[in-house]
Amino acid sequence: MPRCFPINIRTNDGKVSAMCNLPQAFIEQMQRMLGDALPDFLHTYELPYFRGIRMRPGVSVSSDAAEEVPWSAHAYYLPLDSRAGAHPLHEAGAYYLQEPSAMAAAAVLHPLPGERVLDLCAAPGGKSTQLAAYMEGKGLIVCNEPVPGRAQVLSRNVERMGIPHAMVTCALPEQLSPRFPQYFDKIMVDAPCSGEGMFRRHPEAREEWNPSSPAGCADRQLYILEHAAHMLRPGGQMVFSTCTFNDTENEGVVQHFLHTHPDFSLLPFSLPGLPSNNGMLHLWPHLIRGEGHFVALLQKEGNSPALCKKPVFPCQPLSRQDMAVVQDFLSAHLVHPISPSGLFMGHVIALPDAPLPELRGLRIGRLGLQLGDVKGKLFQPDHALALACPVKNTFAVNEEEARLYQNGQVLSCPDDVKGWLCPVLEGMQLGWGKASQNQIKNHYPKGLRKP
Repeated sequence: MPRCFPINIRTNDGKVSAMCNLPQAFIEQMQRMLGDALPDFLHTYELPYFRGIRMRPGVSVSSDAAEEVPWSAHAYYLPLDSRAGAHPLHEAGAYYLQEPSAMAAAAVLHPLPGERVLDLCAAPGGKSTQLAAYMEGKGLIVCNEPVPGRAQVLSRNVERMGIPHAMVTCALPEQLSPRFPQYFDKIMVDAPCSGEGMFRRHPEAREEWNPSSPAGCADRQLYILEHAAHMLRPGGQMVFSTCTFNDTENEGVVQHFLHTHPDFSLLPFSLPGLPSNNGMLHLWPHLIRGEGHFVALLQKEGNSPALCKKPVFPCQPLSRQDMAVVQDFLSAHLVHPISPSGLFMGHVIALPDAPLPELRGLRIGRLGLQLGDVKGKLFQPDHALALACPVKNTFAVNEEEARLYQNGQVLSCPDDVKGWLCPVLEGMQLGWGKASQNQIKNHYPKGLRKP
């Protein structure tokens, strides 16, 4: 365990503030990096951290959001005492709670609709859902997380934010790279790191840090980048980001990678509210309203299209009868009907619009948009469909009714309300219900219901 010392922080006006506990070796490291700016940096540990909220594009709902985060679209600062995460609109996917500095990396990569994108270290999903929003439901985003429990959280957030063109995988980088050579247009590597940038927001992280942490993390980051480079097409772009300060994991990793990969180069970028750079940028908490972060933008030389040498169709075809059942339901209930692709892991899905390589042997938690299940001559719609696609039949509810619905309760309705519908709060679809005899039977997933 690192030695933590109470530090008297002298501010610019000469006054000594209250004390904060930081590892002595960390303070010495920051002294070398910041010099005379160290007191300003240390003073931030006496100040509140910043919270952010990123709204789903096209959604306008009431929230505690105030001032805009300048470097990210649809993003706002959120008061520390906000309970937006406990509101029914959060579970409906109206917004994603995300630390403001963490929004910069996806804003730098900024994929276009129709591109193939990989988020290699994706859980819990903040950067994945932000990248997907730029893509407007077109193309393919592969969201990967090697830890199974975290991959489940990632898949849930992809579903909650109504993303129809994602594949969620649970794999190590060396399991992905042989299947996706030169496949992606853009790759996000938000690498596991020593977490120095989160010391203010998560003080417990200070106890886990030690002077050897950066070197061990840097080795792992280089291993991840090696496999990411193999999966990026010539001419493609890759963002490497961390939430730490030290130059071992940041500039050191980037320079080592460039030395061993001469076909890559740094690409300068600019974002509103952030300083200019040479392709690498630190977000310092004493200079911006956010926590510590590092972003580097790398480009692979050349200009070749993304490859897929042996495309495969991963779905089992639906029988003619089952296809008719599915299409009848979708046509009757969706504002913009979509075409089912077939069965994947026993569920009817709609595939993303991109050729796919062989997926057998990969652990996949989600592929495209899960539409539902055929049960005899009936179709049971999936929760993901309600969160992703506008439906024709909706039933407006207030906040109290929305909470009851998300708790699994039956809702009352007029006698003329019949059949499958979506309860909606402030225009956001909450899930599925089926109305008959003055009641809406609840089809909100049991695993998501609030106690």
